[in-house]
Amino acid sequence: MNAVADSWAGTVPRTAPSFTAVAEQHLDDVYGYLLYLTGDRTLAEDLTGETFERALRRWRQFDPRRGTAKTWLCQLARSAALDHFRSERRRRRREEAAAQEEMAAEAAFGEGLSAELDAALRRLSAAEREVIALRVILDLDDAAAAKLLGISKSACSTRLSRALAKLEALIGGEARV
Repeated sequence: MNAVADSWAGTVPRTAPSFTAVAEQHLDDVYGYLLYLTGDRTLAEDLTGETFERALRRWRQFDPRRGTAKTWLCQLARSAALDHFRSERRRRRREEAAAQEEMAAEAAFGEGLSAELDAALRRLSAAEREVIALRVILDLDDAAAAKLLGISKSACSTRLSRALAKLEALIGGEARV
């Protein structure tokens, strides 16, 4: 008998087998059960280890009169697997929520914009949004914005005027756009 089993020997009824004997006898059964349950060899190995760790901690509670060691170990294995699945479900929900928040933050044109303005900006073309960003948001003058866009100053002014008119119509709900 090993040291761990010896330390528990006084607390388990004499009719009960040692933890070591039970672990050796049912290791493959528990692993097979968890492999079938999870469909993942690595996860089944991890959960098998966790199951026997739980079993060792609770060995005093095992009563062979209430059921077999195999059944008791499978109940512990099932609990370990269900705990894992619940944990994974919570983790996935947290990750999905964070991804949605990140996408929403990336998709927004700016903080503090109304939903109506944000929606209207989305309906503008990329060129229209770009000229608004350069002239209105970044406050560049005609010459600087035109140079950046590679167009003339008058073309830049015209593009800005049309973009702002379209934006105003979209916000006002006019259908002429």
